[in-house]
Amino acid sequence: MKKMTVQHLTTAAVVGAAYAVLSLFGSVFGVTFGTVQCRFSEALCVLPFFFPETVWGLFAGCLITNLLSPYGLVDIVVGSLATLLAAFLTSKCGKKWLAPLPPVVCNGLLVGGMLAWEQVGFTGAFGVAFLANGASVAAGEALACYGLGALLLWRLPRMAFFKNRMRRE
Repeated sequence: MKKMTVQHLTTAAVVGAAYAVLSLFGSVFGVTFGTVQCRFSEALCVLPFFFPETVWGLFAGCLITNLLSPYGLVDIVVGSLATLLAAFLTSKCGKKWLAPLPPVVCNGLLVGGMLAWEQVGFTGAFGVAFLANGASVAAGEALACYGLGALLLWRLPRMAFFKNRMRRE
């Protein structure tokens, strides 16, 4: 992306706000934070495939959400950077079916590692805790990104409003 326009900034801001609202809505049901998590908002992490400007909006939305995290500063930093990295990698994906993969992998590894560290520190049990937490987080991400996110990947190119705004189809 060469130049950020007002339209790009607005798109990023709307996506960031939507991410935060959907995450906070999910916290009512207890699925936003914790070992078993499936943030509805993570479906939006496929948007950088079509709209690279949404990378920063997703980061900001995740940062706002993680300010309320029970894991404190470590989740604010690690969780938000995991979303930033995943969104950036999604914007570089060459194939539409690969777009949901970076959020699944990044969050599974980084958030899974953070949760394991929170639970057992760097003791001998870290490996087992990391595998369990990483698998759990990745499964929730896969559900959000390959389930709900795939709907976005499939439907957005068919909507006239978005067709002219997309980087690719």
